[in-house]
Amino acid sequence: MGLDKQRTYICIDLKSFYASVECAERGLDVMTTNLVVADPERTDKTICLAVSPSMKALGVKNRCRVFEIPDGIDYIMAVPRMQLYINYSAEIYAIYLKYISKDDIHVYSVDEAFMDVTDYLSLYQMTARELGKRIMDDVYNSLHIRATCGIGSNLYLTKVALDITAKHSPDFIGELDEKSYIETLWTHRPLTDFWRVGPGIARKLETYGMRTMGDIARGDEDLLYRLLGVNAELLIDHAWGRESVTIADIKAYHSTTHSLTQGQVLMSDYSFDKGLIIAKEMMDVMCLDMVDKGLVSKSFTLHVGYAKSAMLPVVSGTFSLDTETNASSILIPKIAELYQQIVNPAYEIRRMYVICNNVVPEEYMQYSFFMPAENLERDRKVQKAVLEIKNKFGKNAILKGISFEEGATTRERNNQIGGHKANG
Repeated sequence: MGLDKQRTYICIDLKSFYASVECAERGLDVMTTNLVVADPERTDKTICLAVSPSMKALGVKNRCRVFEIPDGIDYIMAVPRMQLYINYSAEIYAIYLKYISKDDIHVYSVDEAFMDVTDYLSLYQMTARELGKRIMDDVYNSLHIRATCGIGSNLYLTKVALDITAKHSPDFIGELDEKSYIETLWTHRPLTDFWRVGPGIARKLETYGMRTMGDIARGDEDLLYRLLGVNAELLIDHAWGRESVTIADIKAYHSTTHSLTQGQVLMSDYSFDKGLIIAKEMMDVMCLDMVDKGLVSKSFTLHVGYAKSAMLPVVSGTFSLDTETNASSILIPKIAELYQQIVNPAYEIRRMYVICNNVVPEEYMQYSFFMPAENLERDRKVQKAVLEIKNKFGKNAILKGISFEEGATTRERNNQIGGHKANG
């Protein structure tokens, strides 16, 4: 890993991305326009997906709720258009590819990407700062989307340079190596500004007098391991500005286990019976997803979160079959049975997640004495036909009767991306 210290990374972050796209579409400057991205059809408790920098300058926090915006501020409310944001993100990725090979780019999120530029600086006869600015300018000139940039000698320092240092730089570019990190950020507060340090960890550390990265670096390692377990090793490395993982490592990583997940936060509190409809709908969608991907499983987990008023913890349960399947005729009754076993009918629910554990390719499936092969084959043919119709005419072209029952959400969710409207 000795060579890793000599590598140079940049991370490009698209500034208030959703708000920037909405301003670009309107011919407005996101830096001077008061705009929030939120769905007015939801209640005023809905979260703003993005707020423009000028709103932040007025004290409006990112990811705030609509009712938290002060009454005296005039602003534009833009309805989320998730498909539009994905399209912009794809165009911006194409700009990155003009400069850097896809093998040296790690897309971290829809608005953030890391690049290993080590081998490109001599090619372009540029410093990392010059190359970062060239890419940022290209994005702005092409799509009118503003960006910030972090530069570092490893991925962690690059992220910290982006999140902390770039904010205070006139050109919105921050740059760190291990030496400058120790000199400039060992006393920085709060700790939660640093990558992967959440409020819970910060509170726990503060109890023991560790309020800065310098405190952690100079702290008692045995105490840190007692407090954080194996996570202490990563935190100690980060306190010293060290990170051994490279983009090449990320590209080479392959998980040994795979799962599929369906999850949703409901728009209102649901009764026990309406929640049962959601559980069946979600398993139906999961089955179609498995058929589409050619996957099967024999273990499924259900997590259900109660309404806040219940003040009860999330309940979970798992059912297992004697062989793998993706048949909705088997799995929908099983998830309904599990739901009825673990959920207290006296309380309303608000969140639900269905997890398909340890999926394997369909060819590994073995037929079971308890699952007649002809029934499974008929079920599979029906699911394949449903998928063909949905792919050709849209997800709502064919639906089961359950999706028309009161409280069902599949029809609405089929028009969403990430739980938000795809096209305003």
